[in-house]
Amino acid sequence: MEGFVNGLNGLLWSTPVIYGLLLVGLLFSISTRFVQVRQIKEMVRLMFQGKSSKAGVSSFQALSIALSGRVGTGNIAGVATAIFYGGPGAVFWMWVIAFVGASSAYIESTLAQIYKVKQDGQYRGGPAYYIEKGIGWKWFAVTFAIAMFVALAILMPGVQSNSIALGIDTAFGINKNVTGIIIGLLLAFIIFGGVKRIATVATIIVPFMALGYILLAIVIMAMNITAVPEVFSLIFRSAFAMDSVFGGLIGTAILWGVKRGLYSNEAGQGTGAHPAAAAEVSHPAKQGLVQAFSVYIDTLFVCSATAFMILFTGMYNTETEDGTRLVNNIPAVEVGPGFTQAAIDSVFPGFGSGFVAIALFFFAFTTIMAYYYIAETNVAYLTRGRDSKWAMFLLKLAVIAATIYGASNEATLAWALGDAGLGITVWLNMIAILILAKPALTTLKDYENQRKQGILDPVFDPKALGIKNADFWEEEIKRNEESVSLERKVE
Repeated sequence: MEGFVNGLNGLLWSTPVIYGLLLVGLLFSISTRFVQVRQIKEMVRLMFQGKSSKAGVSSFQALSIALSGRVGTGNIAGVATAIFYGGPGAVFWMWVIAFVGASSAYIESTLAQIYKVKQDGQYRGGPAYYIEKGIGWKWFAVTFAIAMFVALAILMPGVQSNSIALGIDTAFGINKNVTGIIIGLLLAFIIFGGVKRIATVATIIVPFMALGYILLAIVIMAMNITAVPEVFSLIFRSAFAMDSVFGGLIGTAILWGVKRGLYSNEAGQGTGAHPAAAAEVSHPAKQGLVQAFSVYIDTLFVCSATAFMILFTGMYNTETEDGTRLVNNIPAVEVGPGFTQAAIDSVFPGFGSGFVAIALFFFAFTTIMAYYYIAETNVAYLTRGRDSKWAMFLLKLAVIAATIYGASNEATLAWALGDAGLGITVWLNMIAILILAKPALTTLKDYENQRKQGILDPVFDPKALGIKNADFWEEEIKRNEESVSLERKVE
């Protein structure tokens, strides 16, 4: 099993693919005129705009659901893994993929809004929907929906629960099987409550857990303030093969930095597009900009916090592909959450293990919640026009079972399965957003033009922009026109 999965990953994550993902992000950055830089102020403003409705959630709630998916075990265990295999230089390449990936996140999230639908009383959207409506390839859309279901309902929950169980076992000595059952029960309580409960839990937990984690990293950096120049120098030297120890790792630094960066921030993967479609906004570009900023929050803030804690304290190991240890500072610690736990313990003895275990629990648990919501959206797509009650029930059971099983699995297999799931969806979604980039770019230009004209709350008219099959928005315009006409008659 592990041999097959590793072989699949070798194909999905080959060197040409890695460089291809970087180039796609760069292409979108250029075509949007680096929207991720130009519109940062607008991104922050929009995060707190809008309200939820019966059919959808607010921009901030959609952001929180997306962040709950982005901020997970990749931010703790994933960063440690990148440093273990790629050296400190991998951190730089995580930053690069976050910067260029923010433009990919804008494209996919805006497309999700353009082509969203109102189904069974709530907004649904994502790659499967925009592939069918935007490109017209239903077979491709169905393939994506199935791949996303398999990845997020079966393969990837185990990565998150495995890291939770490993961290809690290290900190408190609680058996992994026990932890898995507890996680499964908590998950059942939330996901059986529907998307509103998921949004509520994410909105409460995500901001506070991320802020607390970042603040601890700042404290550790402040206590090691004299090491700032050397740590940053080490990251850049290692990233460009200019360091005597890590000089030979530039290829693996890029590979692991991009792979773990993508695993963490999910830009271009298509996952963030699903909650983006659920937002109640007046213009698709609004949520596209908000979701682009979520990539920064995930990688530039939370992932960097982990990297800095590890590198500032020197609590890491680095190993080459042939097993040679270039750095062996903590030989008894397994790669993963243990690096961060050791880093915090070196500054606050006895505090690190417990803190990381708790942080990892919240990070990874909310990610599993997001995985369920995204898988649910794809099941909703596959069962349109049919009674989906039993399909949704079986989906819930599948996610809970995968979560419990993954908690006691071997970490290496769990990560390999997660990488395979991620690789498949990235491939499919990247093809789709490359083909469909034009409507998203047109929508961005329209939004920016309306803002330049002083319109505080731009509206979206797909027909005027030459965008076809944006049925929800066309119906929205018709409803608004009918409402205005009725008001005039009454007057």
